Parts: sequence; C-alpha cells; structure tokens
Amino acid sequence: MESEQTTMDVLRAEIPVNEEEDFFPAAERDFGRIVGLVLIDIVNGFCTVGAGNLAPPEPNKQISTMVEEASRLAKAFCDRNWPVFAFLDTHYADKPEPPYLPHCIIGSGEEHLVPALQWLEKDANATIKRKHCIDGFISSMEKDGSNLFVDWVKSKDIKVVLVLGICTDVCVLDFTCSILSARNIGRIPPLEDVVVHSQGCATFDLPIHVARCIKGALAHPQKLLHHMGLYMAKGRGARIVSRVSME
Repeated sequence: MESEQTTMDVLRAEIPVNEEEDFFPAAERDFGRIVGLVLIDIVNGFCTVGAGNLAPPEPNKQISTMVEEASRLAKAFCDRNWPVFAFLDTHYADKPEPPYLPHCIIGSGEEHLVPALQWLEKDANATIKRKHCIDGFISSMEKDGSNLFVDWVKSKDIKVVLVLGICTDVCVLDFTCSILSARNIGRIPPLEDVVVHSQGCATFDLPIHVARCIKGALAHPQKLLHHMGLYMAKGRGARIVSRVSME
C-alpha cells in the first residue's frame, strides 16, 4: 500500500491533471450554453458487486462514489428538465469483445442500469442508448449514416457535455476522445466543450498479484489508471473538474 501511494505521489507530481475545482451547469446556462449530462455504462455488469465477470468482487469506494455522483446529478438534471443521455453496455452472447471476458450479455441482468439509476429509463428527459462496443460515439452510428448522439446534441442545442461513468481509461476516455475529434472538425454542432467529472468516473481494479494468476491478464491498478484516463482526456482537450455544483 505504501509503495502504491508513493507511485501515485510521483505520478501526480510528474504528470498532474490540474483539475478545475468547480463546475456550475446553471452558470453555463446563464451564458446561453446548455449543458447535457452523459452517463457511460453505469450498469450492473460494471458496478454492482458480484454481478458478473467485470463487476467488482467486493465493495469499491471509487465505483460507489461514481454511482452516487451519477445518481445525484441525473436527479438534479431531470428535476430541472435538462437533457440526459445514458449509454448502457449491452452485448449479444455470440459477439465477444476481446480482450474482455463475456459481460453485459442481453438477458443476464448485467446490461441494466444500477438500481439507483433504473428510474432513468422512464424519465422523459433521458435518452437511453444500448451500446455494443467500447466507444459510445461509434456505437451511436446508424446504418443510414446518422448518429443518435450527434442528433441529441443538435436537437437539444447542447454546447457543453458533462461526462461521468466507467471506465475512466476505457469507455469514458474513448468516447471523450471521439467527440472531441468530431467537434474539432465540425461534426457535432453546436458542441463547444467536453467536461469530465473526476469524482463521477471510476475504473476497475486488478492488482498485479491477482493478474499474475490469470492467463493473459494485464495488471490494472485502479488509482493509477483512473489518473491516467483523466490525464489523457485532458491532453485531448477535455476539461477535468473535481466538483459539480447544482446551485
């Protein structure tokens, strides 16, 4: 534990994320910038203890904090009739997603929102998209060339998206990088800013001593990869914030 903390101290000193302390969605709206809340894969298969191959085997503080923040902000946005978009990782049993073990298979229950967010599926302010690949932006592409996420941004006149979810360095990072690239070439008008809420994101933990016992597994220290995911997102142009205030 001491070695892990020393590593994190060095990492934060050498490649700091330098998060913004506060983000105020209401203040953005006062300046004519509508904020849309995006929730990524806050489903049982990734967040509920013991729910599946990629779920936490025991209670995990980083993940539970992420779920609490997602629930708080989703409720606040819906109470104000502000737009919410939720991606739900969902897979067919005969279409694996290497290198990951089978997860969020249709009918398993893993593909459903965690209990604290299940009400979202019936809320008029929420758009739900079941995604079949890591990157939600790519999964939003339809056969006719349209993109559900792009259409949502356009129809709601969203200039800022606030991103929360799991995993910080996988699905959250891939989605964030994709929409930033699309924004840069004018493919998601009127989007201007992408904001990632650090306390509203989480990733999984696979310590080296456990990974060594699993054939083909890569170690995945949670705190380290969470930090790296945020750092990479900021390097691509995202704003990283540590607190979101609904005042």
